[in-house]
Amino acid sequence: MLDLIIKNGQCYIDGELKNLDVAIKDGKIQQIGKILEKAKEEISAKDQIILPGCIDTQTHFREPGSTDTEDLHSGSRAAIVGGITSVFEMPNTNPPTSNMREFQRKLDLAQDRMYCNYAFYFGATADNSEDLASLKDLEGCCGIKLFAGSSTGNLLVAEENDIDKVFQNSSKVVAVHSEDEAILNINKKLIKKGDVHTHPVWRSVECAISSTRRIVKIAERYNKKAHVLHITTKEEIDFLSQHKGNITFEITPQHLTMYAPDCYNKLGTYAQMNPPLRDKSHYDRLWYAVRNNLNDTIGSDHAPHLKANKDKEYPNSPSGMPGVQTLLPIMLNHVNEGRLTLNQLINYVCENPIKIFGIKNKGFIKEGYDADFTIVDMNKIIEIKNENIESKCKWSPFNGDKFKGTPVATIIRGEVKMKDGKIIGDPSGKPLEFN
Repeated sequence: MLDLIIKNGQCYIDGELKNLDVAIKDGKIQQIGKILEKAKEEISAKDQIILPGCIDTQTHFREPGSTDTEDLHSGSRAAIVGGITSVFEMPNTNPPTSNMREFQRKLDLAQDRMYCNYAFYFGATADNSEDLASLKDLEGCCGIKLFAGSSTGNLLVAEENDIDKVFQNSSKVVAVHSEDEAILNINKKLIKKGDVHTHPVWRSVECAISSTRRIVKIAERYNKKAHVLHITTKEEIDFLSQHKGNITFEITPQHLTMYAPDCYNKLGTYAQMNPPLRDKSHYDRLWYAVRNNLNDTIGSDHAPHLKANKDKEYPNSPSGMPGVQTLLPIMLNHVNEGRLTLNQLINYVCENPIKIFGIKNKGFIKEGYDADFTIVDMNKIIEIKNENIESKCKWSPFNGDKFKGTPVATIIRGEVKMKDGKIIGDPSGKPLEFN
């Protein structure tokens, strides 16, 4: 007997929506088509679309260190409510995930506590570059995270010689927070106390493009893979579009939905993130990249902070906002409004992460693959409310906003973990496997 049959939905297979049932047994997709066999459980996806399990390639779940703000358990709850079946989680914790001991500790912390599947970045430092060559087969490691600017402690790798060593020794994709620390320090004099509108002035276009040019130059020198996170400037779009292949990049839903000065007028420091939300000319160029398939992934950069800290006077307010729960509703709404196609969105949150990072048995609806699915209702309208945010921070910059298109079920290895916004059962997420 089968474990689960998903019936009457439109399956996204080979770039098309097909009216097919999906049969699941032992956590794998056993059959796609007209299913005659019986199952322990059946769910109807009538008038809904069955997508491969969606992947968020950039999250900060704050554990260990800041578990009053978020932890691996609460972050994973937010993920599955938002239709996300797998996450990549960042190393800027306390202590940072930058050695084998701390990496294993994070795997131990995740076991039996995370609802979604997971993988962790190994944090690069100025002192651990020699360790990076041995990460190729490290269980649960999605890549190496390089903070070229905007970090603290030993995770800041600002000097070109140190960045060079990271790429020289890297054995996996190097994901980069690309801001030039020297320019950030020079520009500090431009900060106006109490005025968050100066955030993109301090963290300038020059700061972003200078760092990105340097990263690409070094990555190409060693023929290594670099994935540049949260691109925000038209200058970077134009530059990176000329350096494809081993160089890939990400855009966040926030940068595709909000722009300055409107976002700062409305939200104040709640719109503060790094790199910053910029003016509409940059917003328009980001959309040009999305429409023309120049970017590679869309990741939330889920980075929650408590309201008490976000309420501090700028620049003492921390940068970052929650996003793993709202990534898909925001982007499905953009699909409904014709800004990108559903096929493109699936490329950005399913297929491309698989191709870039080498994830095994995910990202496609194929027999023999893991039974991870995100079922969406393209016609259902959802209103984002702070009280419904699963993250411990209990706020969203999109509070009160309505979006058309939303995940209605999250299935992980054949187990329904979210249905109609309600979490079901116990955490059973596992580390992702990589080629």
